[in-house]
Amino acid sequence: MLEPKQILQNRYQLQHQLSNNAARQTWLAKDLEATEGSENALVVVKLLAFGGTVQWDDLKLFEREAQILKQLDYPRIPKYIDYFSIDDRLLWFGLVQQYIPGESLKEQLTQGKRFSEKQVKKIAIEVLEILRDLHELNPAVLHRDIKPSNLICGKDNQIYLVDFGAVQDKAAKEGATFTVVGTYGYAPMEQFGGRAVPASDLYALGASIIHLLTGIAPADLPVQDLRIQFSQKTNINSSFKNWLEQITEPSVERRFSSATQALEALKANRLPSAILRSIRQPISSLVQISKSAKELSIKLPRRSKSEIEVIGSTVTILFLLFLGIMLMSGLSAVFFNAPLITLGVLLTLFLIWWSIIDNLVLSIWGHQRVVITKDFFAVEFWLFKFCRSRRVGKTTDIQDVFQSVLRIGSKNAFKIESGEDKEMVTIQTGTKRYSFGVGLSAIECVWLAQEIKDWLRSNGQ
Repeated sequence: MLEPKQILQNRYQLQHQLSNNAARQTWLAKDLEATEGSENALVVVKLLAFGGTVQWDDLKLFEREAQILKQLDYPRIPKYIDYFSIDDRLLWFGLVQQYIPGESLKEQLTQGKRFSEKQVKKIAIEVLEILRDLHELNPAVLHRDIKPSNLICGKDNQIYLVDFGAVQDKAAKEGATFTVVGTYGYAPMEQFGGRAVPASDLYALGASIIHLLTGIAPADLPVQDLRIQFSQKTNINSSFKNWLEQITEPSVERRFSSATQALEALKANRLPSAILRSIRQPISSLVQISKSAKELSIKLPRRSKSEIEVIGSTVTILFLLFLGIMLMSGLSAVFFNAPLITLGVLLTLFLIWWSIIDNLVLSIWGHQRVVITKDFFAVEFWLFKFCRSRRVGKTTDIQDVFQSVLRIGSKNAFKIESGEDKEMVTIQTGTKRYSFGVGLSAIECVWLAQEIKDWLRSNGQ
């Protein structure tokens, strides 16, 4: 039975437990061979009791962690110090490593800390720098369990990556048996199939950043098409949001391929063109695109509404129709007898009534279409088979097409800002902006913007 003040290997005096598990214990210990007061005086001793719930696969992972830490020499990874075994009724295996004074990001979240965009970008950059060096080793070293509890904010305000208990040496033979490791919510799908790659660590980092921004564990956030839906819980720059969506792409082929690529994109504040071109239409998207050499046609779905919203709007329309009938009756009764001012008031009320009815009908059954030819482009609003409105511009005037955000509640409700409310696509021509697709997902907007730019480029625009 291990207890405080107990000395292991005539060198490590246990101070107190850092984790409480009967078969896997982590202790803060004092290294009696280190100089008193030196930074190496305190160490972390990880102990594994072989037998019972701990089997050979667990021991293999434990030994692998020791072997890889012994080979690594990186300033923001705990240094390997010792490895030993103790036969004391139970067979204990021990791994001794450098103690990193500080708090884990999980502890800071638990204490109620909320991280700003600037803070999480700094964290992401520092972790990516660590991953870049790990992944560029030969063979590459994959951590496979990046999450806030394994990221330590040191006393020097630097981020340290700890707990290499799930580490994988990429030299492992293909087809060999594997142990599923990782934490649900942070680990990508391919990792649970035993096919972890460098991009798997990038996904886990992205999921961790989302946790820091929202204060909600990724497993507790809604998911659509296997993508973590975090936009409504944050208020961050659209370019950073795109970066987060890219690094947490469910498909490993569409994710950043390396820590270097992700780091460069984050520092440049935009996705590389090669990444943008690889974006495909989301599986659940209802957007219809028709392309030819002469024309690009985009049909957007009606804005999605819940059954309650549709029923509520329908009831409102029926009620307003009833009021309209009463108003028309009033108009008929007073048309010949009432003074002109009364008639004017009634006509004004009628026009307001008609405008409300019209907007409600459009919000339920209306949809948008975008048509682009070599000469002109048009953003149209359709109700059934009728085009209700149309904004037209010259194709040669198009300067840029990009994903933007409609901020609801700002002084100007149609001002495009890099905040978070409603996603949309914007065509920029000089001083004019033509926006459409309000309410589409961010990835749909990025995909649509790239489709339009690709078509324009193929037609020499």
